[in-house]
Amino acid sequence: MARRAAPHRGLDVHYGDASDSVGSSTANGDAADGAVKVYAADSRPSKTQRKQQSHDLQTLGIAISELSAERLAGVDMPEILRDAIEQFRRTRSHEGKRRQMQYVGKLMRGADEEALREAVAAVTVGSAQETLLLHETERWRAELIAGDEALTLWLDTYPDTDTQQLRSLVRAARRGAKDLAPEARQPKSHRELFQFVKPFLIG
Repeated sequence: MARRAAPHRGLDVHYGDASDSVGSSTANGDAADGAVKVYAADSRPSKTQRKQQSHDLQTLGIAISELSAERLAGVDMPEILRDAIEQFRRTRSHEGKRRQMQYVGKLMRGADEEALREAVAAVTVGSAQETLLLHETERWRAELIAGDEALTLWLDTYPDTDTQQLRSLVRAARRGAKDLAPEARQPKSHRELFQFVKPFLIG
């Protein structure tokens, strides 16, 4: 008896036609393009961020415009920005200054913002150090006038001091303080003692 052929048990795989493949590729490509566009849109600064950046640059511009002429001359910046800042300094009306600073802020986008901030920071630090120096000088002057213990401590701390001159200034400042109320104790002798003490504290 002849045997029957065994039924085929392989998988019937359907690959689809060429048009389906092209359509799928196109769809994937469109999706990828869409994702790139969304990412590009998300990476751009928002309107609020742009407004804040503009405000920050104008604030920095005001700080730069308040530098002394000598310090401003030493700051590296485009000449067009320097001219705009000089124009802002010359402007007197409130509206005129507001518009000019908007222009300054716009120009600052093309400048080295970090260098400009460093220039302002250097002045701020210098001002803080000067303030500390003044307070320290005033403290020493008050203590020297108050008693001889401070005078001894000063001479131990600063042995190069002209002792005779310091004692003379202290005596004059004490005499000047006797007949004056505390808020009025700024006679010439006090100022001279202040100027004598200050240079020692700078070093």
